[in-house]
Amino acid sequence: MAEVGADVAVCVVTVCLVVLGLFSGLSVFWALMPVAVVALIFALARSLKTRDESAQQNACVLVLGDLGRSPRMQYHALSLSRHGYNVTLIGFSGTNPHQDVLEDDHIDIIPISDLKGIQVGPRIFRYTSKVVFQSLQLLYVLLKLEDQAFILMQNPPGLPGIAVAWLASRMCGAQFVIDWHNYGYSIMALTLGEEHLIVKVAKWYEKLFGRFSDYNLCVTNAMRHDLQKNWNIMATTLYDKPPSIFRETPLELQHELFMRLTVVYPQFRACPDNSKENKELTVFTELDVKTGGVTAVAGRPALLLSSTSWTEDEDFSLLLKALEDYDGLVEADKSLPSVVCVITGKGPLKEHYKNIMESKDFKHVQICTPWLEAEDYPVLLGSADLGVCLHTSSSGLDLPMKVVDMFGCCLPVCAVDFQCLDELVKHGENGLIFKDSSELSQQLKMLLSDFPNDQGQLSLFRKNLRESGQQRWEENWDQNVLPLIKEHCD
Repeated sequence: MAEVGADVAVCVVTVCLVVLGLFSGLSVFWALMPVAVVALIFALARSLKTRDESAQQNACVLVLGDLGRSPRMQYHALSLSRHGYNVTLIGFSGTNPHQDVLEDDHIDIIPISDLKGIQVGPRIFRYTSKVVFQSLQLLYVLLKLEDQAFILMQNPPGLPGIAVAWLASRMCGAQFVIDWHNYGYSIMALTLGEEHLIVKVAKWYEKLFGRFSDYNLCVTNAMRHDLQKNWNIMATTLYDKPPSIFRETPLELQHELFMRLTVVYPQFRACPDNSKENKELTVFTELDVKTGGVTAVAGRPALLLSSTSWTEDEDFSLLLKALEDYDGLVEADKSLPSVVCVITGKGPLKEHYKNIMESKDFKHVQICTPWLEAEDYPVLLGSADLGVCLHTSSSGLDLPMKVVDMFGCCLPVCAVDFQCLDELVKHGENGLIFKDSSELSQQLKMLLSDFPNDQGQLSLFRKNLRESGQQRWEENWDQNVLPLIKEHCD
């Protein structure tokens, strides 16, 4: 049966490569053919190998992205390890994963390169060459592994990963599971447009190979319904939930983090104050050197926090315009607090927005854009007063994990509206939903008007989050994924 599956897989992949080649041009067609040839050779070689029974405790978690910036896949790996699986975590080297992942004896990390392909010629030729090179690399890495009980892959990005991971799973008799975070073609459409040939091919590819998976997870009920209705794919909703590392941060830990940040970011530094001898100061906290006690600084600014990948699906001009309006509101009403806005993350549009930020003449708003280590990010979230989310979703079917993390820290959120956001953000209960910068600036004014009053609206949202009995990732995973693994992969 394994040999037949491998043969079928090779045939389908070959056909798909031929079709993709015809889309791209005759020269690319010949460039794609070696992929099918290599796949056939590996299939013949693997068909001679008997399956090791120990493979039942082996699991591969795969993402064609930066492992350190793929928290959900890290959580999958940790959950599998917790249940006795030997996990191989594959992804691009770049940002370090969380320390819990690095120190787990049951998780082996195999870094792969983000191959760029040929960098000359038409865009479609360059993109196709990238697909070819990544296919060869990924197939080689997957087929070098010991036999696996299953391969769990994140989508997007799914091109070329879905076809290659499916092919590898058929060769070794593993179950193939896709975790749908969004649709890859919809992300491509943000920059290329929906009618671009690459986007159309990516959509065709994603729909075709998405149906070959043995099981599917997805991040919202809206996506589950869409997969079933339009893709003929049955999936289980596994909402993002915060792991236990996301929680409110005690003042002592806040002060330690703020002190470290003062070294690089002046927004956290307090002005020298001779009246406060034996005090270690940040703009938010002060430590009594004699007693070791930490207190919040009276009249401190509000700490706003947003995190981003700096991509096209997040329009940070909304936040900048809202902060500009809020700056004017503070100028007219001195009872409103100043704001320090911290925007974390890496991505292609970061420098573009940094240039815009530097051109602003704020008087009561300061902005900094640090990149934080995985261990520091939850501490900062748990120290903030208000979160802001600008994620709009290219498909309208996924939810921002950043808000999940914020809620884990009992941090209220102002989030820009889009389809299915109400599966996460409950307007007036755990935060507010806005449509434009004007509405956001008014929400900031309303929430901060009595800052830091414990009886204000902001505190009420935080109280609701504390009392909501939020489910954590570990419990959520055990309820929704573990039974599927035991049923389908053992």
